[in-house]
Amino acid sequence: MKDTNRNNPSVEEIKVILRAADELIGQGGKTLLAKILKGSREKRVLELDLDECPVYGYFKSEKIDVVKEKIDWMIDHKFLEIQYSGKLPMIIYTERGWIIERDQRVDEFLDEWQEWIKQGMQDVDMTYLKGRNREMLFLLLEKVYESGNQAYIPYLKLWKQVDYKKVKAAIQETIEALENQAPIDEEAIQERNNEINKLLKGYTPRDETLKCWECGERFVFTVGEQQFFKQKGFHWPKRCESCRFDRKMQLL
Repeated sequence: MKDTNRNNPSVEEIKVILRAADELIGQGGKTLLAKILKGSREKRVLELDLDECPVYGYFKSEKIDVVKEKIDWMIDHKFLEIQYSGKLPMIIYTERGWIIERDQRVDEFLDEWQEWIKQGMQDVDMTYLKGRNREMLFLLLEKVYESGNQAYIPYLKLWKQVDYKKVKAAIQETIEALENQAPIDEEAIQERNNEINKLLKGYTPRDETLKCWECGERFVFTVGEQQFFKQKGFHWPKRCESCRFDRKMQLL
């Protein structure tokens, strides 16, 4: 299946949509995500401080329907997915989407630290990192170590004072690595970057062949059917169309 829609997001737009989604994972759906990206001034957007998102209004010149099409593409290509909380559809990350977002979120933290260094800021509140996703925090420490920048050490020490035991241990290891100028694994950095670039190429939706739990025969679950099931929050079918029909007749 080829993508021919001119509204398909670029690589930069994929990252932007993932960043906006970070503000409401598990708390809002496609419509609210579209409003962040469009730059809506609606009451709920402002009440949740979603206008403070760094990519708020990125698609302000686009029609809201175009923004929603881009979000649908992200869902179809497995960067985001819908999870239902009761009857409410919520946006969440897929594994590929989270790996990409985690990486760019860490870079955002480091850009902030660099700004602190430029301004000569030393006594900063590091509690904003406490309790965040461990994988993201360990990636942050990995990138701090890879930078070789000893100017980060004061922030690491402040961070170490406020976080939990496992994170404190990892922070101390990073401090020691910077102080001792430990060698950097360039291959590991390249491998990680290659993985991100590969994930950004996306996933092409395709028909899936499923096995019927009733008769054991295989049947095709089309892309269109997959999209419909996702929109409705349905689980993928366990039975082929014939067995579903037979089961329906038995229940009448």
